[in-house]
Amino acid sequence: MDNHIKNTVEFIERKKDDVMMKLKKLLLLCCLLTVSVLGMAQENKVEMADTMRSNGRIYVVVAVVVTILLGLILYVARLDRKITRLEKENK
Repeated sequence: MDNHIKNTVEFIERKKDDVMMKLKKLLLLCCLLTVSVLGMAQENKVEMADTMRSNGRIYVVVAVVVTILLGLILYVARLDRKITRLEKENK
């Protein structure tokens, strides 16, 4: 009986390994397809980006994006500290 359980566990683990291998292959395929699509997309000229660079407005866009990202990072860090403090108080 014990041998049957051991074989069943090994079978389930083998099945999980097979599924994980298939998922890894699928993920790799998706990554390669994404890289190839992005590579082909770079061939086209983007007039808006060229115009914004020539006018100097691209720096304003970058500054706004960086400000938003920094705000989000600071918010998440502060929220994490509060949650950690509350978890310690509840223990």
